[in-house]
Amino acid sequence: MNFQINEELIPGTILRRDEMGNVTGLEFLNKIFYISNGIMLANIKDISGIGGTTLQNWTKRGWVENATYKKYNIDQLAHILIINMLRECMNLDKIAFIISYINGRVYDRSDDIIRDSILYDYICRILDKLMTSENATEDSVTLRQYITEVTEDYVETIEGATVRLRNALEIIIIAYYASIIKKRSDEMVDALMKN
Repeated sequence: MNFQINEELIPGTILRRDEMGNVTGLEFLNKIFYISNGIMLANIKDISGIGGTTLQNWTKRGWVENATYKKYNIDQLAHILIINMLRECMNLDKIAFIISYINGRVYDRSDDIIRDSILYDYICRILDKLMTSENATEDSVTLRQYITEVTEDYVETIEGATVRLRNALEIIIIAYYASIIKKRSDEMVDALMKN
């Protein structure tokens, strides 16, 4: 198996990369928040495909922070996109655990080791490296090398944060690839069933 799978969607969204100028990560988020410092629930649905009921459920369970004056900021959107990109292949409780492993409690920024928008950027940059590299394989050594390269600029806020961040990124990337592979295999089965 080869990790080099080209995904046409921006991770966690229903938006095509080519329609957004082939940007992902923080560059994509900055495009969304260029004019405003907050977006409404309807905008999140347009970006991610997540309905209001699902988002309200995630908020009630403590997985997503409440909007402020009905607007979500850049870190809240990044947080939502990370959950959304993993939910096809990972149980929501496990996603919540991974996110809390990185940043503690959703409603407490003081225990965060990284902003959600930067975490999302790291995820997208690693995925971009995997999708464009001729050397990308399922070998976890290569994946770990990319994670280390991308997170070189990370500055620890507490001792051991770098290790926690890199461990979680490895899990997130593998789970996301599993969801892409599942989607592709489902499409292949659907095509066979039509014939």
